[in-house]
Amino acid sequence: MTTVWAVYFSGTGTTERTVTHIAGELARLLAAPCRSLDFTRPQVRQQELDFCQSDLVVLGTPVYAGRVPNVLLPFLREKVRGGGALAVPVVLFGNRNYDDALIELRDILQQDGFRCVAAGAFVGEHSFSRTLGAGRPDDGDMAGQAAFAREICEKLAGQAGTEMAPVLVRGETPIRPYYTPRDRHGNPINILKVKPKTDPDRCGGCGLCAELCPMGSIDPADVSQVRGICIKCCACVKGCPSGAKYFDDPGYLYHQHELEDIYSRPAENALFAGNFRA
Repeated sequence: MTTVWAVYFSGTGTTERTVTHIAGELARLLAAPCRSLDFTRPQVRQQELDFCQSDLVVLGTPVYAGRVPNVLLPFLREKVRGGGALAVPVVLFGNRNYDDALIELRDILQQDGFRCVAAGAFVGEHSFSRTLGAGRPDDGDMAGQAAFAREICEKLAGQAGTEMAPVLVRGETPIRPYYTPRDRHGNPINILKVKPKTDPDRCGGCGLCAELCPMGSIDPADVSQVRGICIKCCACVKGCPSGAKYFDDPGYLYHQHELEDIYSRPAENALFAGNFRA
């Protein structure tokens, strides 16, 4: 019997919402059980994940700088084994572009032993911003995700017992380098070492930010200290109940405002099933 899996990394919840909705619709249509696995927390990424031929896995990550986040690559390449399972790679992008993230995730899953039968790139609120892609995924996006699940089921029913080629998706090979933000003079903006600050007048010391950090970098004994790397997922900023976490780096803020100015138009989702674009 088929088991549908929702597997995801989701700092601020948009990838989780999308992946679980698609997987839930697939499970409903297939009358199959649905299970979830959240690998956002660092301890989960120390575990190995093994799937089998009877599984249908919807696996999603956010898009960082046009790619799968580099901190996830060792886990996805070394800890996840498809075992012949069917897979639907999903990426969430913050209203700019998904660039090569979807083709990169598809290729990784194929190499892991999955059979990628469909794929999708979906818009979600940008991690840096509360206005860029605000409210996405919205009701229209959710309806599109449900229709996507129906199309996947139709494809599986129509090609049962046949060997399916990996789904064709938009992107380039070889995979392009991570997107580099630039200032108005064309100079690269390096925000790799930028870390969030804490407003002591607002911080209540609840420790939620340390719990939410997907890198385990915030010291739970002193949440103003970010002792490890920061991937700018903004889980701590958006998850803080008192609004105590923030970024004040000039380069970071310039990049944030530039994105908000240039990419204010609503981007479209990109859905791929079989060897054609849905």
